[in-house]
Amino acid sequence: MLSGRRLDLLDPSPFDIEIEDIAHGLARVARWNGQTVGEHAFSVAQHSLVVEEACAHLRPGLQPRWRLAALLHDAPEYVIGDMISPFKAALGFDYRVFEERLEAAIHVRFGLPPKTPQDIRRLIKAADRISAYYEAVQLAGFEPPEAAELFGEPPPGLAFRLDPLAPAQAQTRYLARFHTLMEALGGGDPDAAAHTE
Repeated sequence: MLSGRRLDLLDPSPFDIEIEDIAHGLARVARWNGQTVGEHAFSVAQHSLVVEEACAHLRPGLQPRWRLAALLHDAPEYVIGDMISPFKAALGFDYRVFEERLEAAIHVRFGLPPKTPQDIRRLIKAADRISAYYEAVQLAGFEPPEAAELFGEPPPGLAFRLDPLAPAQAQTRYLARFHTLMEALGGGDPDAAAHTE
């Protein structure tokens, strides 16, 4: 990693995970395999910001820790990239186990439970589908009925205008949001937060 950390992909340690590496990587991973309009790809970092915001809209008063979980929901992709769901399924169970180990290490690093509770996981999935709908329609050339069939209709009163950011901008915004949420959790120091469970 650019931070100098060496991450064992088969047995990832929370001690080898840095938010700067995550933000840098996610800002350079393209959603839709880069098949989107605009000068820049729509990054996983920017998608994660949309998902976190959508979660807060779907569940007003959502605790900062679960908003952080939403922001980090695709964090393993800083190492493994963004693979489309059908391809993940084709790779089989071992891939899912690998992804879950990495996600657990990331969660522990930043003071979250290794496994996200099911109700929060469902909330994040709903927000993820909202983001996917708007990405499909605004950036990937889908017609609204096609996007609605694949991802569902977004709820009334929630709309996003997506403007793909340059990687440096996406990275900066992702890091800023992360630090805001960490401060809301009690101090802003990821190392301190990791010991508050």
